[in-house]
Amino acid sequence: MLTALCALALTGCAPKEKTLVAYFSATGTTAKVAAALAEATGATLYEIQPEVRYTDADLDWRDQESRSSLAMKDTACRPAIVKDLQDAASYSTIYVGFPVWWGTAPREINTFLENYDFSGKTVILFATSGGSDLSQANAEFKSAYPALVWKDGKVLANDSTPEQLKEWVASLQ
Repeated sequence: MLTALCALALTGCAPKEKTLVAYFSATGTTAKVAAALAEATGATLYEIQPEVRYTDADLDWRDQESRSSLAMKDTACRPAIVKDLQDAASYSTIYVGFPVWWGTAPREINTFLENYDFSGKTVILFATSGGSDLSQANAEFKSAYPALVWKDGKVLANDSTPEQLKEWVASLQ
């Protein structure tokens, strides 16, 4: 009996793994998928916000001088973000979501990863896209941030169901 009570006491004291779903969404599409993923996983939801919100003109990929076009041409660009994530070090798994821009992640994702120390944490990318995949982003981020534990992410459908999201998360284990 005493052994059972001790075992219960010790299990109750074990630290609970915390999961974060952090996302950047310029138009709201990725925000919806991120919210569904956070709900399906029981994770904390966090929006990666640029200090200066994007306008429609900023997002015009056909305009080579638009804000997003200029940032994506410059691999060293690190747009300023709002830095208000509390207890970043307490998360063991971080899902990072974004729309695919120019075959990869918007530069705000680099800013986010460089502003918080996720060394040794598991990071999984997810994205929304009209037709691109995540192979370029997965490779770039693994190379740029080797102190993180990477699991290959994927593009998630805008209408992903909770069951589909749970199935994907389970496949990562």
